[in-house]
Amino acid sequence: MHKYIAGIIKNEDQKLIAINSMPDHLHMLIGMKPDVALSDLIRIIKSNSSKFINEQKFTHGKFNWQEGFGGFSYSHSQLDIVIRYIQNQEKHHSRKTFREEYLEILKKYAVDYDNKYLFEWIEDLNE
Repeated sequence: MHKYIAGIIKNEDQKLIAINSMPDHLHMLIGMKPDVALSDLIRIIKSNSSKFINEQKFTHGKFNWQEGFGGFSYSHSQLDIVIRYIQNQEKHHSRKTFREEYLEILKKYAVDYDNKYLFEWIEDLNE
């Protein structure tokens, strides 16, 4: 799946620097040209990859990505730190859940959020 997503990003003339996933989320570090909106690129990635997943029948039922996404910008000086973070997801998640990880990132970078809507998709899965 990572190679397929890398191909989507390359076809959109952007540069995938790092990618790793867990069963419930995906991390990507993408070098983006300034003439492309992140939301447009994510929409294309989600659309094309979900179509591929469903055509290949990688899941028992119909696969859909969650509705939203988190996007963060980093300076060039932080790239090595972010790459290591992405590469070490398995180790990282042996100690904390996706929810804990995401809230920690939002707090660390002082991102305002409404907890009511933040994990709505997770609660929908558990119903």
